[in-house]
Amino acid sequence: MRSGLDRIDARGAYEEYEAGGALLVDIRYAALRERDGLVPGALVVERNELEWRLDPLGSHRSPRATGHDLRVVVFCNEGYASSLAAESLRRLGLHRTTDLIGGFQAWKAAGLPVLLPTGRPRI
Repeated sequence: MRSGLDRIDARGAYEEYEAGGALLVDIRYAALRERDGLVPGALVVERNELEWRLDPLGSHRSPRATGHDLRVVVFCNEGYASSLAAESLRRLGLHRTTDLIGGFQAWKAAGLPVLLPTGRPRI
């Protein structure tokens, strides 16, 4: 499953996002987001709604789902469910989709920006 993905590490995902080249998509459950915080600017879409919200041709798409050429970096908590989710989005035609190696936990461990559950940024 992962063999078709050009997976990306946390620093690479951050750099792509900062350059305006990637949409970060957080598919973690609410309990994990509440416990650990959020990645600033990431689109939060729980896994069971992902295809509905990111299909550029779908009637329930997010306004941020702008087309099939969109670079999407999906992340979960530790980088397992996100690989399956990225593959599913690729089947919808979002051919530049990948996932974050190590998920949110790798992002946090790399010292990248996180909005803590209290709303305070940790940089």
